[in-house]
Amino acid sequence: MRALVVEDEVGVASFIEGCLREASIAVDVAADGQAGIQLGRENAYDVIVLDLMLPIRDGFSVVRALRAEGVKAPVICLTARDAVDDRVKGLDSGADDYMVKPFSPAELLARIRALVRRTSAIATNPIRVGDLVIDVVARHVERAGRRIDLSAREFALLEYLARNVGHVLTRYMILEKVWDMNQDPLTNVVDVQMTRLRKKIDHGYATPLIHTVRGVGFVLRAD
Repeated sequence: MRALVVEDEVGVASFIEGCLREASIAVDVAADGQAGIQLGRENAYDVIVLDLMLPIRDGFSVVRALRAEGVKAPVICLTARDAVDDRVKGLDSGADDYMVKPFSPAELLARIRALVRRTSAIATNPIRVGDLVIDVVARHVERAGRRIDLSAREFALLEYLARNVGHVLTRYMILEKVWDMNQDPLTNVVDVQMTRLRKKIDHGYATPLIHTVRGVGFVLRAD
């Protein structure tokens, strides 16, 4: 999963970024509304966390601009003002949810997961691929009835593969979705993590589920 955080308060932005990274969500950060619009139009995000009181362009105009350009990523608006008219204006501008500062990391992550599930191409849970079962809510994975423990990054990688089951994903696509824009595109981090994931998902089973498409990328499928 990849998120955009648009927040001008350095401390708040750092706090949100840290919360999301701990949940293995790739994060890009913009410090003003115009930068938020630019990143939002250039990258495919799963969710946008947007402060309403921003320099250059406020959050309301950011949402309107992104929606006008066809950006469909769900938007959670943040504000320090607990005013009903702000909530209404934010939602009417095209936002999907609203949180008032201060908020707990657990609630923010829960709201993000709920929005992503709602807008995901595969809304069913758990996701089943052959004898592999992935519960994206409980973050529980098992194969043939046996539990598989994954790191947060490994789970994010498997979830992305599962939500695109049968479709070949290039290394760049995976890097863009599971890591953030600060990751070196020439790194072999995708291959390293994929090797670790395959050992856990396929080792000891007769039928492999994660396949390499030479020269292209990777695909999850039950042959």
